[in-house]
Amino acid sequence: MSDQSTFDVVVLGAGSGGYACALRCSQLGLSVALIEKGKLGGTCLHLGCIPTKALLHVAEVADSAREAGRFGVRASLDGIDMADVKAYRDSVVGRLFKGLTGLIASRGITVVEGEGRLVAPDTVEVAGEPYVGRHVVLASGSYARSLPGLEVDGVTVLTSEHALELDRVPASAIVLGGGVIGCEFASVWRSFGAEVTVLEALPRLVAGEDEAVSKALARQFKKRGIKVRLDTPFVGLEQTPGGVRVTVTGGEVLSADVLLVAVGRGPSTAGLGCAEQGIELDGQFVKTDERCRTSLPTVFAVGDIVRGPQLAHRGFQQGIFVAEEIAGLAPEAVADERIPRVTYSEPEAASVGLTEAAARTRFGDDGVETVTYDLGGNGKSQILGTQGFVKLVRRTDGPVVGVHMVGSRVGELIGEAQLIVGWEAHPEDVAPFVHAHPTQGEALGEALLALGGTPLHAHA
Repeated sequence: MSDQSTFDVVVLGAGSGGYACALRCSQLGLSVALIEKGKLGGTCLHLGCIPTKALLHVAEVADSAREAGRFGVRASLDGIDMADVKAYRDSVVGRLFKGLTGLIASRGITVVEGEGRLVAPDTVEVAGEPYVGRHVVLASGSYARSLPGLEVDGVTVLTSEHALELDRVPASAIVLGGGVIGCEFASVWRSFGAEVTVLEALPRLVAGEDEAVSKALARQFKKRGIKVRLDTPFVGLEQTPGGVRVTVTGGEVLSADVLLVAVGRGPSTAGLGCAEQGIELDGQFVKTDERCRTSLPTVFAVGDIVRGPQLAHRGFQQGIFVAEEIAGLAPEAVADERIPRVTYSEPEAASVGLTEAAARTRFGDDGVETVTYDLGGNGKSQILGTQGFVKLVRRTDGPVVGVHMVGSRVGELIGEAQLIVGWEAHPEDVAPFVHAHPTQGEALGEALLALGGTPLHAHA
């Protein structure tokens, strides 16, 4: 074996977690092999975060044109040209891909194209060639899950990856699953003019969010003409010449041009060689400790293959953490409950920290205080024509432990919200911060004033 096949770190998977780990390792003077069977950037860059958010921006532009008359602008929406939409989306992805490729090349990272498999605790094999590392980092990402009895054909029964490649706007769509992916595509298609029905087996949309957020999002979806069916499990599917017929609990049959299967993502660990090498699994997920270390002391795992929020920025931060851990810097562990979450629908939902229910479970009913500031009192939100709120959850007489927001563009406020929760700030610590006027950031400031007992614009 040549010295060129031996590295300080071998990273399997070049998505957000994998490439972040490789780049940080390189910064710290470690030799790195980065193995990827697809394209650098992984699902997030090519099939997930970036292309879907590009579509959501197109949807925002479409809504602006459709509603221009409200603002005294004479404009109209003549239709959606999906070929041009895809060209725009691909240009965004292409520029980011080119930048990432150049960045990785400039850092001296060895990129290996092909499917890797762990064949020893320190060895990943690609097409018969071994790559040995003092440490191995597993970052193989996730795949779109389906349900028993659902055969995805990519034509009328779609995953999110198929939906991105549609060359037309469906006249009608059923979205199976009211989580983040389902809500985002339902929002896009409605903005593009489709009739959309969301089917969710659970009692609410985005069930991991605060209950108030779920209810507000469902109300706004219904105002937009999106049909939301909660407590409605899928029973069966029939494909027809004109589309699909979906049977739900109780025997009701719904018809549409397409069905989007958005029931979550599973960890891509099949064929990775984990079990064969003695790595402990948690179902299909790789089991790790709080420092992302697997049951093999020289093997780490990051991102979607580790149980927890399946978010690109979580994997990214874990990748940096592992690089610093390997280099002996003893970084602070990445806490899942402090990972910010954003659903980029219209309206957006954004949150960080504990929901009210989770906080009451942990600290007791007497140990929690909440306040909700309605965006009706926020000037910029009125200019934008959006409705929603900022809800804060704190320990009684203690720090803020959760921030939950609904409204157009509130995802842009999540950075400040994360600082408040991450630094365990008390309302009186941060209420004096000055927010530019008029901005939606003022809504966060007003909510903090209210939580601290000195509300100004909040209605009694």
